[in-house]
Amino acid sequence: MPTVALPVDKELVLKVIPMPADCNANGDIFGGWVMAQVDLAGAVVPARYVNGRMATVAVNQFIFKQPVRVGDILSFFAEVTRIGNTSVTVQVEVYAERFHSQKKYVKVTEASLTYVAIDDAGRPRKIENRVEKNQETM
Repeated sequence: MPTVALPVDKELVLKVIPMPADCNANGDIFGGWVMAQVDLAGAVVPARYVNGRMATVAVNQFIFKQPVRVGDILSFFAEVTRIGNTSVTVQVEVYAERFHSQKKYVKVTEASLTYVAIDDAGRPRKIENRVEKNQETM
């Protein structure tokens, strides 16, 4: 299995090790468990723009590239790809350090998710003082 370098253009937002309780009948980690971790990781960066409550409004794309195994060290990298009036879209990439081959990384999952800023009643609200992604580095 070819190993890859970790991304330098995205932010490391979460590291986690799946445990035996997270396995399916085949001994691999449940896809739903991975999806839940991606949702948590994906929410880290947009929280800086939303400044308040937000909710996952869409999973635009979710690709499982390789199985995740018990004992893998998963690293979740995220970056904002779009900021709208009420929503933020994020790209998340997940890399595994396999239990028996530390410092070698395999991309196991990639996803695109959209989060929407919400008010106390759960209705979409405008993101105040939003900065477009390309203006952040100026």
